Amino acid sequence: MGLAVNGVDIDDRQIEQELAHHQSAANPMKQAVHEVVLRTVLRQEADRLGIEGSDDDARIEALLTQEVSVPEADEAACLAYYRNHPDKFTRGAMVEARHILFQVTPTVPLDLVRETADGILAALQAAPERFGELAAQYSNCPSSAVGGSLGQLNRGDCVPEFDDVLFRLGENEFAPRPIETRFGLHIVQVLRRLDGSLLPFELVKPQIAAWLASAALQRGIHQYLQILVGRARIEGVVLDGAASPLVQ
Repeated sequence: MGLAVNGVDIDDRQIEQELAHHQSAANPMKQAVHEVVLRTVLRQEADRLGIEGSDDDARIEALLTQEVSVPEADEAACLAYYRNHPDKFTRGAMVEARHILFQVTPTVPLDLVRETADGILAALQAAPERFGELAAQYSNCPSSAVGGSLGQLNRGDCVPEFDDVLFRLGENEFAPRPIETRFGLHIVQVLRRLDGSLLPFELVKPQIAAWLASAALQRGIHQYLQILVGRARIEGVVLDGAASPLVQ
């Protein structure tokens, strides 16, 4: 493939071996190439610094441990996160909701589906008592047989983009616009809700500190990769350190 890092060639066998680990990626070949190049950059840096280990993975881990350091999250940072994300630490929240699902298919333009959903949402906002009737007529979900009812839902029961909107709605409130998920477009109404209770800060502080430390470490590794890539002479591909699975 004509790939080289600092004058050292990368052969096709390395790419082929790595490719097997990235079949679920949007572009498996591109991801495999980036991964091999970044590992080569890190391995060369470990050589330069004289870092030893039982194998390449151990040497790269030792390199990152030595070169990337981040401060521990202090109490103020943890408290700010706790106050800014109360939904993450609320337990027992529950809603009773109903929806109408409009599936998006290759044969029906998304704009047409959205226009239909917007029109039905407007009709329901004017006459909520028609929900069951319109769910039976339009919904592509089995719940259409029971008026669109989803029953009682706990936080986390639905896909995140649906969940996020659902638990912000008040009783008898419609989502202001159809929610788009991988299943299609949803008109959603919450009928009843139970807000649950916020866990005490002291109970969740260790968890928050771990999250913040992990996020800071990922940012540190991301920046370190970008620095190494910027210094390296890479031929055959253009990349930065941002997209590597190494930082996940």
